[in-house]
Amino acid sequence: MREIKIITDSCSDLTPELMKEYDIDYAKMNTVYEGKTKPANLDWSADEVRAFYKIIRDGNRITTTQVPMEEFNTVFRKYLDQNMDIIYLSCSNKQSGSINTAHVLADKLMKEYEGSKISCVDSLNACMGEGLLAIEASKLAKSGKTIDEITDQLIKIRKTVQQFVTVHSLDALRRAGRVSASSAFFGNLLGVKPILVADAEGAQAAFKKAKGRAGSFKEITNLMAENIIDPENQTIYLVHSDCSDEEVESLKSMVKETIKCKDIHVSYIGPIIGASVGPDTIGLYAFGKEVTFKAENK
Repeated sequence: MREIKIITDSCSDLTPELMKEYDIDYAKMNTVYEGKTKPANLDWSADEVRAFYKIIRDGNRITTTQVPMEEFNTVFRKYLDQNMDIIYLSCSNKQSGSINTAHVLADKLMKEYEGSKISCVDSLNACMGEGLLAIEASKLAKSGKTIDEITDQLIKIRKTVQQFVTVHSLDALRRAGRVSASSAFFGNLLGVKPILVADAEGAQAAFKKAKGRAGSFKEITNLMAENIIDPENQTIYLVHSDCSDEEVESLKSMVKETIKCKDIHVSYIGPIIGASVGPDTIGLYAFGKEVTFKAENK
């Protein structure tokens, strides 16, 4: 049986360490600022993170692109040339058109590389929700599952990813076209902090609101506690866009006290998601109950 390579994209926010541990690669999207286009690398230092988010804090906007066809071509061929099959797990189609480009190229390459298989799967998630599914796909590949079995399992579990994220406001998401204008108003009420989820169709949605920053931390922790399944055997992924060490430790301690999980992994929100959500965003990811909520005015 041919070896299977798991590939994701810049929206997955997997750290280099996680990608090495689980043998995952990614296709790079791009950021655009002051007319300059740069690959959205997930291997960035704390200094690079601070510099990136300072640009946004200073009132500037960084835009993003989907994965270019040439990037997919380079990454896919790298593994096809090694006689490997590929599962590409994409950012939600509600947030990026990358999977559509991947489908077109995959059909072409499977004809060129006779006997090869490329499965393109919409994760219905982004950030570490997408990353979580890529890690699960890697575990399944290492256990000897076929490409079809892994694809079927990813489709089965993609709606069980729990995302509870809080932002200072929804302005950045509104400017990026990720939430509706009415949702942005919802997030700008005095002292109110929106709680974002990935809905059942893969859209980002303002799900609830909390009073104040501390209240939003408590809310996302409680929501995760209510929806996670089998926490003792799970790592909860805590991600943030250049929040202070004090805030990160505060949320981490709150999660530890509330949820008896196996571990808590802390990492940065990457440049693609970060450009949309803005600085000081923080959230939690894990597997749990099936997501059934569907946002209005998407």
